[in-house]
Amino acid sequence: MAKAGKIRVALFGGSGTMGFEAFKALWARRDEFDIVLLLRPSEKNRRLMAPFAREARLPALSGPGRADGEGLSIQWGDAGAFGDVKATIRGVDAVLDAMAFISPQADYHPEQARVVNTEGVRNIVRAIEEEPEGRERIRFAYTGTVAETGDRMPPIHWGRVGDPLKPSIYDFYAATKIAGERAVLESGIRHWVSLRMTYIMPVDYADYMSLMDPIMFHMPLASCMENVSSRDAGFGLVNCLDVPPESDFWRRAYNMGGGPGMRITAYDYQNKALACNGISGIKAVAERKWFALGNFHMQYFEDSPELERYLHFWRDDYDSWERALFKDTPLAMRAVAFLAKRLPGFRARVEAETRKRLGAMAERHKNGTAYWAAHGNEKRIEAFYGSRAAYDAIPGWDAPLPEMKSGDGPVEKRLSHGYDESKARLDISDLRGAAAFRGGSCLSGSWTGDLYEAVEWECAFGHRFSMKPYTALKAGHWCPECEGPPWRYHEIAARNPFFAQVWTPLHAATEDRVYEEADIADIAGAD
Repeated sequence: MAKAGKIRVALFGGSGTMGFEAFKALWARRDEFDIVLLLRPSEKNRRLMAPFAREARLPALSGPGRADGEGLSIQWGDAGAFGDVKATIRGVDAVLDAMAFISPQADYHPEQARVVNTEGVRNIVRAIEEEPEGRERIRFAYTGTVAETGDRMPPIHWGRVGDPLKPSIYDFYAATKIAGERAVLESGIRHWVSLRMTYIMPVDYADYMSLMDPIMFHMPLASCMENVSSRDAGFGLVNCLDVPPESDFWRRAYNMGGGPGMRITAYDYQNKALACNGISGIKAVAERKWFALGNFHMQYFEDSPELERYLHFWRDDYDSWERALFKDTPLAMRAVAFLAKRLPGFRARVEAETRKRLGAMAERHKNGTAYWAAHGNEKRIEAFYGSRAAYDAIPGWDAPLPEMKSGDGPVEKRLSHGYDESKARLDISDLRGAAAFRGGSCLSGSWTGDLYEAVEWECAFGHRFSMKPYTALKAGHWCPECEGPPWRYHEIAARNPFFAQVWTPLHAATEDRVYEEADIADIAGAD
């Protein structure tokens, strides 16, 4: 039951890695918040929530339905069902959406990704807008993803909000998240925010180990990462509730990274992660060819301090994250790491077993890079390596590695957004210039200067669409029909100088293959 003066908060995705951290942050402040969760009625979720349900005196339910307790309510249901979403949001003051069906599961079950990441978000938006004065009254914090901007390998490894959206080829998860974010940005909700989450590093050992999948080889070694711990991500999401409604924080998208203390290359990250288990490094347990050369995501965020200024969530760096993970590591695994660090013979055995396990993922799993090469999956080889020749030319570990870009230095290359960003207020000429930079045009004859007033656009391929200037100019969205899939980025880059900034520096002119949505089916169900 709600108490007078408390804020009623609906949390979606509360059983996930970041969402559970957000739930715990809300639970720690339950003198301020009444919490409503929408959770699938799975045994895993019931076990996870059992201690909290007992304390809140929730009645037990064996299937779908609503259980109300003291400061905590759980709607057992599905975000794909509008009725369940509407019941969750009824009477709330704020909505936190940590819900995401992420890769690699999204790659194996793309339709489920669409239901959760796009249709589920549309259901939330609709439910908020249907609440009494919901558009004005209810605050909505949505979580997007760094995967929306796709491959940002050097020399374009520094990014900021407003850069072109470019979900990597085959990344259906990113495509569904872009559509979900667009539903939020284009909604009539007055107080929304989109937090584009970077890679979230679990502090829970079981969650951390669950990430072991061939997708680890999709990320090039020279990728630039600005990560965030799961507990900082959840803490930051909840801190949105402390930002007053009149703040300029609202109606904006932000990159949510952990700041300078969390910037690292993928190569160094792999080595640090393995060192936690007493392993000498990635060279001891993997082949260099297993790692793709491109077509993933991650970047250093030039603008991540902007979000920290509002949410004050930067607590962890790599050292504190490692200590937290170690604290949650089972005693047996700690013993293995202890012995491997001190006994060369034991370490050799650990490394041999690790290499066998990683080799099975790379070579025998349908989502493994070496599997693609061995089975003639030329489309994926071309997408992730550029060409079969480039794959074959990858040397062993004895050859020099590509240059690793530090996150400590200045921004080396900033992308243009196609208009004068220093102007306090834009006019119709700015919209026309920005549209031309995107290879299209602004069709509206006039505009009031309100960034949240939709105008009419046309892209370089003649597709017409309505979109708010904030969504296009400030958040990097453009023609919904051109966003992958299908992925035909060489064609878009040839007509769209804005988009060419994130394609041309990383791709040869010979990379002109078109990838259809049906192409993702080659690994469907491979988990």
